[in-house]
Amino acid sequence: MKAIAIAAVDLRRLVRNRLNVFFLFILPMLIILLLGAAFGSADRARIGVVGGARGPLAGRLTSALAAQPSVRVESYANESTLRSAVARGRVEAGLVIPADYDAAARGSRPVPLRYFGRPDSVAQQLRATIASAAAQESSVLGAARLVERERGTTFAEALARAVEAASTVPAVEVRLTAPDGRPYPESRSRYSIGASTQLLLFIFLTSLTGSARLIETRQLGVARRMLSTPTPVHTILAGQTLGRLAVALLQALIIVAGSALFFGVRWGDPAGTAAVVIAFSLVGAGAGTLIGSVFSNEEQAGPVAILIGLGLAALGGSMVPLEVFPPTVRSVAHLIPHAWGNDAFSTLLTHGGGLADVLGDVGVLLGFAAVLLALGTWRLRRALTQ
Repeated sequence: MKAIAIAAVDLRRLVRNRLNVFFLFILPMLIILLLGAAFGSADRARIGVVGGARGPLAGRLTSALAAQPSVRVESYANESTLRSAVARGRVEAGLVIPADYDAAARGSRPVPLRYFGRPDSVAQQLRATIASAAAQESSVLGAARLVERERGTTFAEALARAVEAASTVPAVEVRLTAPDGRPYPESRSRYSIGASTQLLLFIFLTSLTGSARLIETRQLGVARRMLSTPTPVHTILAGQTLGRLAVALLQALIIVAGSALFFGVRWGDPAGTAAVVIAFSLVGAGAGTLIGSVFSNEEQAGPVAILIGLGLAALGGSMVPLEVFPPTVRSVAHLIPHAWGNDAFSTLLTHGGGLADVLGDVGVLLGFAAVLLALGTWRLRRALTQ
């Protein structure tokens, strides 16, 4: 019970500081928001369309695009406004349907569609989506012109027959699966990538910067007063370590709950996510205890904690995805715990894995935690008893 009381006091000291409240609650949410807005992709890609209401055939093409499950169509009045929207990121791509689209389509003349997009992979995928919808519409219009010529009916009647016939043609079903045959999970929120990486960054960084309270405990003589009571050294060590763990878990809870509430982030399998969070929080607790026992004042510990926290996060894939690293750098990155945590969250959030799929990553994280906690408590015992 004494160890829990020591940890509770440490946690109360943390939340009483207004600056700590900003770093715990506000800053992680702001960074997740900025990362999602800048680099995340929405559940449905946005295509701006000019000329979608210029005629019934142009409307059919626009409706065919809007029927795609991964696309959201937004109408624009003119091409210049649409180009500005693409440049500013309001939409991922733009399509301009010419004013003579209906007349050209009825007269069997080629119709040039102007397409432009942002310089990313999403725009390339949208181009293929638009080409597929245009090709499908072209086949229906070709059949309608054939019926009109052979049957001598009006184009409207021929088009109605062609549409009816097209609806009876069996569709080709395409299923996208993961390499192991399982279906991919539902589309993630655009903020998911930032939430999982920032979760690891802030758990570790908050644990390291929280070592200042451990140093303060020694400087103010609180540790000596506790030792003067009938409190064993191992109880004090357990209390201080539990305090570091409580801070890490509090930071994790804030990010997980806040991102789910405000940004709709889905954290996948609850058991798998909880296992990764607890294992990485233990890593952070061990690192924070080690930093707090090595340095003798906050002026020394503060800059070192920030440098180590941000440096390891960058190398471990919490600032740049591990996938963009060269193979050698990626191998080096797995010498630190962040890379294993990011791998685990990639399995859970991107590939729909569960607890069994991340047990290997969790085991490695627990290994890191065991080493850091052993070193931290050994060094803290020396600092308290000297």
